[in-house]
Amino acid sequence: MEPASHFFYSDRIKLQFWDWGNEGKPVVVLVHGSRDHARSWDWVARALRDDYHVYAIDLRGHGNSAWAPGALYSIAEHVLDLSALADIIHRFPVSIIGHSLGAVTSLMYAGVYPDRVRKLVAIEGLGLPIQEKQYPAAERMRRWIEKLRDTETRSSRSYPNLAAAVARMKEANPFLSDEVAEHLTLHGTNWNSDGSIIWKFDNYARVFPPYGANLDEAAQVLRQVTCPCLLFWGRQSFAKDPDGDPLAQQIANRRIVKVDHAGHWLHHDQLERFLTDVKAFLRD
Repeated sequence: MEPASHFFYSDRIKLQFWDWGNEGKPVVVLVHGSRDHARSWDWVARALRDDYHVYAIDLRGHGNSAWAPGALYSIAEHVLDLSALADIIHRFPVSIIGHSLGAVTSLMYAGVYPDRVRKLVAIEGLGLPIQEKQYPAAERMRRWIEKLRDTETRSSRSYPNLAAAVARMKEANPFLSDEVAEHLTLHGTNWNSDGSIIWKFDNYARVFPPYGANLDEAAQVLRQVTCPCLLFWGRQSFAKDPDGDPLAQQIANRRIVKVDHAGHWLHHDQLERFLTDVKAFLRD
């Protein structure tokens, strides 16, 4: 069964979400990672939809949501968009499952609105946008300006056909099967007039903003999270082990799950293991 497509507005930007149905069941919202899209959750959504009313959002600049010229694509802006969707659903408290950028966004939302989140699953969501904090303020601003100016002169990479784009998808994540890689690519690309293929996401979403990623402030927000949190980490991932991450320690009600033979996209790499743990966590 395919989900229903809907659009909503946040900050005057037209954003898409997918509704998997099952009115009256507890709500689960799925939030994808950077340069990804909502349909990357299809396997998770299908597994949960019998027991939950599942929604999946395309973040601004991703999937079928509008690009946001002039926006920073900051965590704060993504939290704003998630809060708008949650208000539209209006079935608090909701449970949220987020990956990477989506997990950071979900955790920040849970800290800003702790009474609105029942349970939270975060797949490797404590690192990337906050790494800029290691640089002094002036250097952060300079790095942001240089990366943004570089993006202005870059063209989106295109591929001659779907097979070439699928091959690039599998290069980024060797754990993917051919079937999963093709599904992710089909829903994550558009066709140019010459028949070539480009990714849907906005290249400007690659650039981390110079502010809004302060480690101390992020820790303050995470200390406000009151709901139970399940933190996933793939042992073959480039992300930091949450046991050694000071931000993870700020989440009072947390449990860490480490998954073998899985990288950064462990919900694809070890789907059955992921679903087993998530279903038990949401049900308890």
